[in-house]
Amino acid sequence: MTDALSRVFAALADPTRREIVARLAAGDATVMEIAAPFDVSKQAVSKHLRVLEDAGLVSRKGEEYRKPVHLEAEVFDLMTKWIERYRRQAEERYQRLDRVLADMDRTETKSRPRRDRAS
Repeated sequence: MTDALSRVFAALADPTRREIVARLAAGDATVMEIAAPFDVSKQAVSKHLRVLEDAGLVSRKGEEYRKPVHLEAEVFDLMTKWIERYRRQAEERYQRLDRVLADMDRTETKSRPRRDRAS
């Protein structure tokens, strides 16, 4: 995986890393603060942070445990553009399907024999 989008999606494939990103969306936090709700070691959290950092999702400056970890929100723009492109394509396909089904319904309604109410 050499492209940025693949690294981002791979990093977010892990539920612990998604929770870390959710936590950082509320604001910067130290490794100790990030590790607090998890039943894992600080070293395990640091490994997760390294994956997120390699993907460009977070940044850390200075000493690993004391400096806050920062969420690089602009990386989500890359994901959003990719997702939006395919969402628009899917929406267009659904709209075409809706038109086809509506045409089929109109055709079926026209071809049904009318029942006489008097009989």
